Amino acid sequence: MPQIIDNPSDKSCSLLECIEALAQLEFDPRDAASTGQAAMWLRRLTNNRTFLADLLIDRLSGRVPHEVDSGYGPQAIVLSPLRRNMFLRANIWPAESDLCFRNSGAKSFVYGVPHDHNFSFLTSGYIGPGYRSDYYEYDYEDVAGYPGEPAPLRFVERSALHEGKIMLYRAHVDVHSQLPPESLSVSLNVMHVDPSQCWFDQYGFDLEKREVTRVLSPNATEAFLRVAVASGAEEALDFADWVGRTHPSERLRLASFEARAATLGGNEADELWRIAENTGSRLLEYIAGQRRAALMD
Repeated sequence: MPQIIDNPSDKSCSLLECIEALAQLEFDPRDAASTGQAAMWLRRLTNNRTFLADLLIDRLSGRVPHEVDSGYGPQAIVLSPLRRNMFLRANIWPAESDLCFRNSGAKSFVYGVPHDHNFSFLTSGYIGPGYRSDYYEYDYEDVAGYPGEPAPLRFVERSALHEGKIMLYRAHVDVHSQLPPESLSVSLNVMHVDPSQCWFDQYGFDLEKREVTRVLSPNATEAFLRVAVASGAEEALDFADWVGRTHPSERLRLASFEARAATLGGNEADELWRIAENTGSRLLEYIAGQRRAALMD
C-alpha cells in the first residue's frame, strides 16, 4: 500500500510558500530525503485551515481572472501551474448522501474503479474522514496489459485518508479501489511529473477475477501516431516501425502495429502481425496471435 509518512509538525504555510518551496526542492519520490522534505511542506499546507476556502471564494466571486484547467475531472482543483517537475492539486470526495454523487454516480468520482498510477504523488487528508480504499500491491513487470490477463494483486488492507494522514502513492506499485467517505472530504496532492510517464501504462483491474480490465492512460501521442501512419508518409512509417519494435509503452507499440496493419492487405497484414509476435512483447504476442487468426478466418 502507499507509504505512510509520519510528520506531526504543527507549523503552517501559505499556498504560495508551499509552491515555491516544492519547486526549489525538485521533488523526487524515489529519494527518501526528497520525499520527506516534500511531505513536510504538504503537512504545513494541510495545517493551513483557511487557504482552500479563501481560494474557492475568490474563484466563485470572480476575483481570480484565470483558473488553471484540470484534466482530472470535475472533482479536481489545480492549485498551481507546473513548476519544474511538480504541481499541487486538491480533490473533493463526495459522500453517497451528497447531491453531486446522487446526480453523477460513483464512477464520475472514480469510486469502485480499481487502478494503479503511472506517476507517483504525495497525498494528505485535508477535510473530513477521507475516502476509503482497498489497497493492493503488484509487480508491474509481470503484467503485459491485455484485457483478461491475470494480475498478481496482493491485498494489503482497507483504510481511510483521514485528516492529517500523509501517504506516498508509488507509480506501478500501489493499486487501490476507492470507496466514498462517510461525509464530504478533501485531499491535497503533490503531483510528481516525469516526462517519461506517458511511455508507461496505467491499468484498471477486476479485483474478483484478479485480472487486467483495460489500459487507463491513453494520450495524444497515440492519436498523433495513428494519423501520421494513415497519411502514408515514409518518415511516419519508419517512425512507427521504431515505436513498434522498441518503445517502452506496450500500448504505443500495439498502436503502431494496428495503424500500419490497417493500411495493408491480408497477406501483408499477416506478415506484419507475425513480426509483432516476435518483438519480445507479451502484449504484442497475445494480440498478434488473435489478429492473425482473424485474418485466416
